[in-house]
Amino acid sequence: MAKYTKAFWTANTAELLERMAYYAVFIVITLYLSNTLGFSDIEASLISGLFSGGLYLLPMFTGAFADKIGYRKSIIIAFSLLSAGYLLQGLLPIVLESSGLVEYGEKTVFTGLVSSWERYLIIPVLLILMIGGSFIKSIISASVARETTSETRAKGYSIFYMMVNIGSFTGKSVIDPLRTLVGECAYIYINFFSAILCAIAFLAVILFYHSAHHSGEGKSVKEVFQGLLKVFSNGKLLVLIMIVTGFWIVQQQLYATMPKYVIRLAGETARPGWIANVNPFVVVVCVNFVTQLMAKRKALSSIIVGMFLIPLSALIMAMGNVFEGEIMGLHPITFMMIVGIAFQALAECFISPRYLEYFSLQAPKGEEGLYLGFSHLHSFLSSILGFGLSGILLTKYCPDPNLFPTIEAWQEATVNAHYIWYWFAAIGLISAFALIVYAKIYRSKEKKEI
Repeated sequence: MAKYTKAFWTANTAELLERMAYYAVFIVITLYLSNTLGFSDIEASLISGLFSGGLYLLPMFTGAFADKIGYRKSIIIAFSLLSAGYLLQGLLPIVLESSGLVEYGEKTVFTGLVSSWERYLIIPVLLILMIGGSFIKSIISASVARETTSETRAKGYSIFYMMVNIGSFTGKSVIDPLRTLVGECAYIYINFFSAILCAIAFLAVILFYHSAHHSGEGKSVKEVFQGLLKVFSNGKLLVLIMIVTGFWIVQQQLYATMPKYVIRLAGETARPGWIANVNPFVVVVCVNFVTQLMAKRKALSSIIVGMFLIPLSALIMAMGNVFEGEIMGLHPITFMMIVGIAFQALAECFISPRYLEYFSLQAPKGEEGLYLGFSHLHSFLSSILGFGLSGILLTKYCPDPNLFPTIEAWQEATVNAHYIWYWFAAIGLISAFALIVYAKIYRSKEKKEI
């Protein structure tokens, strides 16, 4: 452990806290937008997708800016914005006169902002979170590149990805107990929890983040734009991003489709936060083992293995409708979702750390933030496409039961709800075969890097 710097560990700790904050809110973002603010499934999916997409598009620009002004200043800016954004997101429905907070006995029930223009005030709040989060996306992963050597980089990214998933697991673990305690007000109050975590990370960076690596700082605006032009013109990396987008479209359904899918089909007692936690739990347990297993294989070889696991995960999720009666004490929808998410997490272990390592090896000194920010372009594309497709498929195959006059009418409308996962299995399979073609084309040209 001593071979990694204090800046490395501070950056990873900040990443853990930021991921806790983000996933605590993001696991119920569509429920917050629909149940609290009154948006429809398609509207909630569109807003969530644009938010998530922007969070992954902006790192290319904030990463280049961070290379110029320095990582410490950039991380401080990031956590300032994130703390303010989460606080505002929690306060928004409370301070509005038409907030819909109603007292029922000892509990406060939130009835939503249905037909209120005020719900659109969430847009500028999400923009604040988007900008703050975009700095983190590029800077922390780029800090890992700067604070490691060629010998320790693969292990460093494995540690980074483990911290990401510890944060993911812990953040998602909060929402279900809070939902049991206060009902749908949990979708509001969880934002205050996230604001506190980001404030702690802000203080940790101020006190402990001091890096000896400052290459690239002080660039002119012209040099920043020249770097952006260069990375955007890298056809090889652009094609890889487009292919890996298929994996992330399926992965986005953990947040876009799964929460509404399990609550509507398995019942209100379903716990999407705990179900989603299967993903980070499996990653934390397996990522170091997978990294060591594939240590002597090229990065692209590891990514290909994961790409073929992802369509299998979607097919497993679709099998929840096949079984009748409980499986190991769980509703079959819940059980098969857990198994599918476990396979999805295993795929992530093969793909994500090696993908970041691969991009870091392409980055010239002083441009790590730019290149690692660029690497997240796949999540911009997958957020827009994945959440957009989710809203359409939920409306078609698994609509809101409140829109139907009787339970029988709703059951008839959802008889083919599992078809949703066939769509995502097809997307994953096409992407996996596309990556094989990509590898055959580029392996001969870039043997040492791939």
